[in-house]
Amino acid sequence: MSGRGKGKSAKKAVSRSSKAGLQFPVGRIARYLKKGKYASRIGAGAPVYLAAVLEYLAAEILELAGNAARDNKKTRIIPRHIQLAVRNDEELSKLLSGVTIASGGVLPNIHTVLLPKKTGKKEMAE
Repeated sequence: MSGRGKGKSAKKAVSRSSKAGLQFPVGRIARYLKKGKYASRIGAGAPVYLAAVLEYLAAEILELAGNAARDNKKTRIIPRHIQLAVRNDEELSKLLSGVTIASGGVLPNIHTVLLPKKTGKKEMAE
C-alpha cells in the first residue's frame, strides 16, 4: 500500500493562502499564472509572492479610500473615494496613472490663472 488512502491518519486539507497567512487566493493565482503562459514553468513561491503583493496594494487603497469616505461623512466606499485616495497619494497615482476609475470624477482643482486677481486694498486706503 502506498499509504495515501483515507486511513486513520487522514489530514484536513490546508490551503496555501492560510499557510502563507494571506487572504488572497494563492491557488487561484497559481492557476492563472500557469494558464496565462507567462512562463513555461512557475515556481512554488511565485503565486505566494504575487498574492502578498496584491493583498498589500488592496489593503493600502482600501485604507486610504476609507479615510476619504470618513472625511466626506459617508459609511460606504464609492468609486469617488477610491479616486480621491489614489490621486492624492503620490506613489499610487504614479502606479495607476494610466487607469480610469469609472464614476470617479476628477480632483477638485482650479487653475491659478483663472482665480481673480488680488486688488491692492491697502494702497486704496492710503
